[in-house]
Amino acid sequence: MINNRGYFGIGVEGISKAMNVGAIMRTAHAFGASFAFTVDAIYPKSDIWKSDTSKSQENVPLYEFDNVSSLRLPKNCKLVGVEFIDDAVSLPSFRHPSQCAYVFGPERGNLSVELLSICDHKIKIPTQFCLNVSIAAAIIMYDRTITLGRHAPRPVRPGSPTEVLPIHEFGDPVIRRKK
Repeated sequence: MINNRGYFGIGVEGISKAMNVGAIMRTAHAFGASFAFTVDAIYPKSDIWKSDTSKSQENVPLYEFDNVSSLRLPKNCKLVGVEFIDDAVSLPSFRHPSQCAYVFGPERGNLSVELLSICDHKIKIPTQFCLNVSIAAAIIMYDRTITLGRHAPRPVRPGSPTEVLPIHEFGDPVIRRKK
């Protein structure tokens, strides 16, 4: 079970293939995303659920924005643009914000200059060339899970951990008095 603090959303700008949207929605549901969104999307809306067998639409809200200027995110939510550009931070060197929304570019293009200009962070997956957008989204969500989640430490040698992560025990309540 995924039990991270904070929240995240997944979005795509200018996406044109409903099967990619459905795959992103299914993966977002599996990784515990709080919401998903599209900006300036041009896919056939009725086809989105053909690739989503988890009924994510019943569990993850999908917000559809007509353009970048209409994009609205929760207060204090950092926008993280995922794009294969030179000035983006490589994913292994990036610390995920606890409250954020990741946004990806379309299948055959890049994030718009307008959208990149409002991103708080820009990151890239260190590959030799661009990946399918739904695969890239899955990699980002997996990385967020392993870096922010509570897991047993990786072993030094190949194989599974030799120690099981102990269950967290909460202490007595702490009462803070205002001065």
